Amino acid sequence: MAAAAADTCVLSVIVPALNEADGIVDTLQILQDMRLRGVEVIVADGGSTDNTVAVCAPLADRIIITATGRARQMQAGAVQARGLVLWFLHADSRAPRDADRAIDAALGSGERHWGRFDVRFPHAGLLLRVVATLMNLRSCLTGIATGDQGIFVSRELFERVNGYPQIPLMEDIALSRRLKRHSQPACLHEKLVTSARRWKTHGILRTILLMWSLRLAYFLGASPARLAQFYRPHRT
Repeated sequence: MAAAAADTCVLSVIVPALNEADGIVDTLQILQDMRLRGVEVIVADGGSTDNTVAVCAPLADRIIITATGRARQMQAGAVQARGLVLWFLHADSRAPRDADRAIDAALGSGERHWGRFDVRFPHAGLLLRVVATLMNLRSCLTGIATGDQGIFVSRELFERVNGYPQIPLMEDIALSRRLKRHSQPACLHEKLVTSARRWKTHGILRTILLMWSLRLAYFLGASPARLAQFYRPHRT
């Protein structure tokens, strides 16, 4: 990638958060070596009522307070970011320690302009390992990424597609569909460790059926607002 100007950096990590005080410190701690290498870390808080903002303060370059809603929070973080590349990382995800270097290598040739990581679940049994494998394979085959996979994208392309669609659900799928019109994603096999709390709380098979049903309904034209109303009781 081209050298950054004085008022920019190569990579900005944008972490949307809402009442994540119990776990977000672990996510941000892993990013500290990257900060020493010049990576910018932004926490986009959606109005937390717990201690999220306070615990993030020493571990982020900037904390912004914005309206609740992951798409709104990530868009607000992107607007504030200084990076030539934007990386959207969920608050309950643990990144590979050299993720910044992997992103730089993936985009450095100029052939790909966005991408995502493979995922795995911590302390996963056989069924969750199968789920992660299928998620990773499906994403590579379709060119569609989910937020759990840590989407990264050049600022130039992100702005060209007008950023995150401001919808209450399926925002990552909608963004992926926009991005893949311009470039196939770089599918990085370094693993993001993503929380299994939703899967364990609601049941693995039940969650699989729920997610498949929501995505099918979305692809068939269902309103994201209506899907969000159905999904909200199952969200953890």
